[in-house]
Amino acid sequence: MTRTTKGSLYIVVACLGIFCLTIPVFAQNSPVVTGGPIVKHPVAMSTDGPMLREIEPLLPEFTMPAEHEIPNNYIPIRRGVAPGGDQVTQNEANSPTLQTPTPSIEFEGLGTGDQFFCNCLPPDDDMAPGRGNQVVEFINLFYAVYSKTGTRLLGPLPGNSFWSGLGGSCQTDNSGDPIVRYDAAADRWVVSQFAINSVAPDFECVAVSQTSDATGAYNKYAFAFNTFPDYPKLSVWPDAYYLTVNNFNIAGTQFIGAEACALDRTKMLAGQVATGVCFQQNNQQFGEMPADLDGPTPPAQGTPNFVMEEDPTSNTRLDLFKFHVDFVNVNNSTFTGPTFLTVPAFTDLCFNFSRGRCVPQPGTNVTLESLGGRLMWRLVYRNFGDHTVLLSSHSVVANNGAGGVRWYEMRNPETTLTLFQSGTFAPDTQYRFMPAIAMDKNQDIAVGYTRSGAATGQFPSMVYAGRIPTDPAGTLETEQVMKLGNGSQLFAQAGRWGDYTALAIDPADDCTFWFQQEYLQTTGNAPWHTAIGSFVFPGCGGQGAPAVTLQPRSLGFGKTVLGTPKTMNVKLTNTGTAPLTISSFAITGDYSQTNNCPISPATLGVGLFCTIHVTFNPTAINTRTGTLTITDDAPNSPQTVPLTGVGTIVTFLPTNINFGTVPVGQQSTPKSVTLTNKSNTTPVTITSTTITGTNKTEFSITTNTCTGTINPLGTCQVTLVGRPGAVGARHATVNVFHNGGGSPSTASLVVTGQ
Repeated sequence: MTRTTKGSLYIVVACLGIFCLTIPVFAQNSPVVTGGPIVKHPVAMSTDGPMLREIEPLLPEFTMPAEHEIPNNYIPIRRGVAPGGDQVTQNEANSPTLQTPTPSIEFEGLGTGDQFFCNCLPPDDDMAPGRGNQVVEFINLFYAVYSKTGTRLLGPLPGNSFWSGLGGSCQTDNSGDPIVRYDAAADRWVVSQFAINSVAPDFECVAVSQTSDATGAYNKYAFAFNTFPDYPKLSVWPDAYYLTVNNFNIAGTQFIGAEACALDRTKMLAGQVATGVCFQQNNQQFGEMPADLDGPTPPAQGTPNFVMEEDPTSNTRLDLFKFHVDFVNVNNSTFTGPTFLTVPAFTDLCFNFSRGRCVPQPGTNVTLESLGGRLMWRLVYRNFGDHTVLLSSHSVVANNGAGGVRWYEMRNPETTLTLFQSGTFAPDTQYRFMPAIAMDKNQDIAVGYTRSGAATGQFPSMVYAGRIPTDPAGTLETEQVMKLGNGSQLFAQAGRWGDYTALAIDPADDCTFWFQQEYLQTTGNAPWHTAIGSFVFPGCGGQGAPAVTLQPRSLGFGKTVLGTPKTMNVKLTNTGTAPLTISSFAITGDYSQTNNCPISPATLGVGLFCTIHVTFNPTAINTRTGTLTITDDAPNSPQTVPLTGVGTIVTFLPTNINFGTVPVGQQSTPKSVTLTNKSNTTPVTITSTTITGTNKTEFSITTNTCTGTINPLGTCQVTLVGRPGAVGARHATVNVFHNGGGSPSTASLVVTGQ
């Protein structure tokens, strides 16, 4: 990002590729892939660090840190004018009479007035709902977690706090371009942002939650790029998390080409070292989107990920690539294509305007950038059994000269990719741009976008339109306003908006669409806000029926001393549209439950919740598992919550030792950690004590009484020192191995070099 001053307002202008310079023309037979498979090992990874909910909120007087994203001076342009105009424009004359469903809920997201408001322009806003009662919004440099009724549960916190404890640029820099996804198959959250520096390397930072709770702990990774990896997009697929970027040289002055990477999902979910496998492409390839899985049915085993872009030489084609990754034998990985899909001719919106700025606003000659010339986030994949679907959208010139939303439903990319239907939605002369598309389990489609015009009152607003399968092909129903804007953006040097829109399906019912974008409450330089809302099509299962969401989806009690019960809570919320009747609770293992939930014939009303208190009282050492089962009349009944705990007779305190700030090469003051045998009758045998972790050689044990046998109610101590080998936080873990359950007992170590 580059910081621009205008009066007292500091605006961080994100440097994503838009379109004002011509991309060089290459021979058509030049290879698409110029490098790969390229193996990327994480330069840092960590499973330690605080839970997000343990991080102190920023104070209102906290000032935004300096940004390091490089100004992007080289911006490729794509296509010219479609002969005969847009032949699939849908306007007033051919719009269905049905109306897209009204919003079920709408609430304020992050924006002007929040603590740590980043003054980012654009906000690079993204959002995802989870299976439980959480929605996560990530806005360039900060994020928050909400309930599905709009209560803010956490934040705002700076974006780089996801990587607290990792060290390096991902922890210290906060550069933006975030993505947040919910991996429904694993019940985990996946977030990413880049860390941009003035010299190589730059980094893509990825974090995967350790549970279904977005406010909990994360597995953290830093992948290095010797390029500037602009406009990163991260998608969920069964075998990997797929990442696409627009690579520039490190100075941001020369476009290199798109790069697609596969990150080992299995290893990242387990908190293990995860390899990335990448393919660099030539500088005709730009703005690629990786397929992102929606719905409960995965693609057939072995199906490659699909990557799609606008064709670099034709405005009647989309290009499809297939990315197969083999993390065991990397050389078996392939990135093949393109396969050309013929589509109705289109003209990229604002294609002939400087930096793609042509979207009008009321009361000003300042126009907004459309980001025409690329497919927009997301490329959605769904498997319906008898067919599979890809959905995509982008901004084009409609046949009335205004901006329209072009959308596509494509089918069966595994075999023969076909265009099932497409349309350009432009029911009047206002501009519609920055779209996102999604589909529910009934094959209802919705497109969310920004609408803006030059006439009085036509301020940039959050708007969406949708269709059901029986509507005429290529058409959307009458649109709905999610959030009406009330101002124009006047910062003429930027004109940035977006740079992407979030539209996602709720994995709890596979029916509810969640929509998030920016809007303005008042006219000004860049006083943007965001809003989040949802809606449901009448024919889908979430309408007129109860729906259960559980938060969290699993409980991990950690190490629990025998005879010292530990209690955790599960929140059960009726997120459906009819009262919920609960018939029974059941629990297994070393666990018991009490609750304040109504049992049949009483019901839990729409939007209400109750709490289940689960107690772990281990009867033996080591791992103890169980299951909480709730039976009710919701469609996904019975719901289950996996329970895991570790019985032990040992404590090891403190669990975190901070040796403070110490000059590089010098030794810290010693600090100790104490192991206690809590049993009245059973001795504990110590087998070994080790130090592990990234900077293990920079810590040492000075004295250790944790050897041999520790008598009942006895204690021992390990005393350590830190000697930092470099500037910054240095991390390791001390481990004591024993037979008291939950071995090894661990404590994290940190010393900060100066």
